[in-house]
Amino acid sequence: MFRLNTWFRFKDQFYGLGTAVKPLKKLVNSGVLGWPLKVTVSGITGYDWKFYWSGLHNLKPEPVPPELDYEMWLGPAPYKPYNAERVHSKFRGYWDYDGGGLGDMGQHYLDPVQYLLGKDETGPVSVEIDAPQQHYDAVGSWRRITYTYSDGCQIILDGENRDNDAAYIEGPNGKVFKGFISDIPDIQKLIDSLPDPDPQISTFSESVRTRKKFALNESNGHRSCSIVNLGVIAVRLGRNLRYDPVNEQFIHDDGANKLISQPMRDPWRI
Repeated sequence: MFRLNTWFRFKDQFYGLGTAVKPLKKLVNSGVLGWPLKVTVSGITGYDWKFYWSGLHNLKPEPVPPELDYEMWLGPAPYKPYNAERVHSKFRGYWDYDGGGLGDMGQHYLDPVQYLLGKDETGPVSVEIDAPQQHYDAVGSWRRITYTYSDGCQIILDGENRDNDAAYIEGPNGKVFKGFISDIPDIQKLIDSLPDPDPQISTFSESVRTRKKFALNESNGHRSCSIVNLGVIAVRLGRNLRYDPVNEQFIHDDGANKLISQPMRDPWRI
């Protein structure tokens, strides 16, 4: 049995959104908002993409501290001369190890979105980006990433907080904003009248005892992490991508497919 530790699909206040996921899931399941849905993840809706985790260019080699096994720290990543910027919390800013704020925080923010939209078994069919050209080594910022699913649902990652009036989730028939403010009349009364979503196992000991999957597991966790990596690859390459979520391959893009499973530095193997 397997458990991941992003809690927001089943408990706690959902970061800066000011609500738990359950009432949103009840609303989506009811169909009140209509279909397809669009989710906007931005500072306006409560999510900081942490661009201060961007990397620096032209790092100069520095002596490796005696207490650090730098070869082991690098692991299977390509060898680059040691610089303090590459380790500790700064590692997030370099493509060899992470993908900036998106790579670090994206799964936390986007896993509940997958759950809300009912996309735990699939992924988007396209990724469109608006981003400056990235450095070959250091992760930079981006302006906008748009994921589109085959049914027209979209996830918008707004890195510049362009839309001051952005709803967190919206459909043809209504919107829900940060703090569970909505243009749907008497929304709390409506939520109270709606059935609960299917129960989830949120205690790992229960998962082990019953042999039923934990709420956030290797399968749905893989899909939400895939969304993050699709965006990271598109930003890193500087181009829009089409994606086959069944075969989990980019369409007619060998360069993007090479980044799905990157080579390991010797002597590392799986």
